[in-house]
Amino acid sequence: MSQEMQDTLGMFAFLALELSALFLLISYLVGVLQRYVPQEKIAAALSARRGKSYLYAALLGAITPFCSCSTIPLLKGLIRARAGFGPMMVFLFASPLLNPVIVVLLSVTFGLKLTGIFVTFGLLVSVIAGWVLQRLGFERYLLNVDTVKGGCSAASGNAGSTNTEPSCSGGSSGASSSITYSSQGYAIPVVSYYESLLGDIRAGKFNGLWNETWSDFRKVLPYLIVGIAVGSVIYGFVPADLLAAYAGDDNPFAIPIAAVIGAPLYIRAEAVIPLAAALLGKGVSAGAVMALIIGSAGASLTELILLKSLFRWPLVAVFLAVVIGMAISAGYATFLLY
Repeated sequence: MSQEMQDTLGMFAFLALELSALFLLISYLVGVLQRYVPQEKIAAALSARRGKSYLYAALLGAITPFCSCSTIPLLKGLIRARAGFGPMMVFLFASPLLNPVIVVLLSVTFGLKLTGIFVTFGLLVSVIAGWVLQRLGFERYLLNVDTVKGGCSAASGNAGSTNTEPSCSGGSSGASSSITYSSQGYAIPVVSYYESLLGDIRAGKFNGLWNETWSDFRKVLPYLIVGIAVGSVIYGFVPADLLAAYAGDDNPFAIPIAAVIGAPLYIRAEAVIPLAAALLGKGVSAGAVMALIIGSAGASLTELILLKSLFRWPLVAVFLAVVIGMAISAGYATFLLY
């Protein structure tokens, strides 16, 4: 067996085991958290016009769906619940980028410095863009959500439903939680969350959560395997000089090109991270890698088509421009700082 093939197979095995274990662990923990956050309380927190609502929206994006497409059903629910437009847009920008799975995978693969740049730009650009769009009155480009059909894979429920659970990934709506809710959806403090959690564990209430986590992992696995396979082949066979010549540190134009190429593609961040690691190892600039990660994870052609069912064209175009701008700005910051 050639040395190149040995390097490829070794890298594939290492990344497959490491990234799979991390995905399962973080997804399970996020699922536990989701079961104790009522959807009605989330909508109420995002309906305020105060500045902290924008931070709440970014936090919501960090604990919800794992791909750009799967944000659409929950976004529809927030529109129907009359959540604030600015915070709602912050959620839309932040959700595919800031979830714990991606952050952990980035930190393990690239280190804390590059991860810090990713999180900083993902958070700041999302919050600033949401606030600016609110101030400029882009809310007028929202369509009437009650007339909209479909959602993520056209499976988000009928137009009159309030179910906002994502169908292509993400966690549970909390059906098996033992916490009792009032008619308004707020938790009734009969026992502490700690005691309730212990009771749920003893009663086996989280058995279903593991099944959901495993189901989510099985949906992600093909993307993960493809990304790892392509990245491993690049690592083992593609000459470093070839990639460095076109996308190395001495070519700053590689950053906007990577952002524009990444945005239309439907590449989950779990898949693009091992690919980006291979590119970085072969001499591609860290700025171009960062732009590719944000561009491909933050938007996709599939998501844009689904957003057209909720937004008019001007808002769709602005959304795409913000994602590409975020990718380019983070790329050049990485180019200067990493």
